[in-house]
Amino acid sequence: MNGTAVLHSIIDGVLTGSVYALMATGLTLIFGVMNIINVAQGIFVILGAYLSYALSVHLGIDLFVGLAITIPTLFVVGIVVERAFLTRLKGPERVVMSILVTYAVSLVIEGVLNLVFSSNYVELHAWYVNRSVKVFGTYLPYIYLLGFAMAVVMLTALYVMLYRTRFGSSVRASLADQTSAALVGINVKRVSTICFGLGVAVTAAGGMIYGATNAFNAASSYDLISRLLVIIVLGGMGSLGGALVAGITMVTIEDLVGVVWGPVWSNLSFFLILVVVLSLRPQGLFGKQSVRVA
Repeated sequence: MNGTAVLHSIIDGVLTGSVYALMATGLTLIFGVMNIINVAQGIFVILGAYLSYALSVHLGIDLFVGLAITIPTLFVVGIVVERAFLTRLKGPERVVMSILVTYAVSLVIEGVLNLVFSSNYVELHAWYVNRSVKVFGTYLPYIYLLGFAMAVVMLTALYVMLYRTRFGSSVRASLADQTSAALVGINVKRVSTICFGLGVAVTAAGGMIYGATNAFNAASSYDLISRLLVIIVLGGMGSLGGALVAGITMVTIEDLVGVVWGPVWSNLSFFLILVVVLSLRPQGLFGKQSVRVA
């Protein structure tokens, strides 16, 4: 076994896993506040990738600069989807119905993307996508390092928002108990709408990095949402810290397994670990049985 390859897989797993963690954090934030499982998160990531592609190819805008456009755009898209379809969901069937509704939204967006961009695979290009730097004896593309730095900045901003602002206090109160939050004067409906918008907005950044490191088309969303759901279930439904730890851990293990046993086992390991962990701890690594958020 090549030690350099193992080291590369660990570094790559941490760098890539941080971006997955960012996307999964948005998904688990939506679940924690709204008790909604957004299976359209995968297609929102791909939508973000296509928006970056359009800005880069047709307007010559740098991928990272383009985030100043794509992040607010997807924030608005998230608010529109929440207001148009999800705010109407009530009662004990809310979780199940949210899966059906967001799946329908995903199919519609997928159809539009196929119509506009076709089903051919595309990639995002920039000078830092194909250039590498030597780190601990192994070469890493700049895009991985920049993506990691971006994820750290955005996760830090999310943490500051949640724990250092008045709005964050409202979010955390809603995460803990919506009824109690409403009783103390918090507009839970408004908080839910903004949180859904934020949860979708982070997919713009994740989609840009994904599109720069993978060839993609609209159907790529299915693999993405399966991975993101594994991450939030493993970390604990509604646990923001769990999503962060699970995202980095799962992608790192997947890369290590790919080096040691091959790519076939690499894909299987992602879901095998989920089965093993949930067999021992059904609420996930950081989830609690009595509350939705850690």
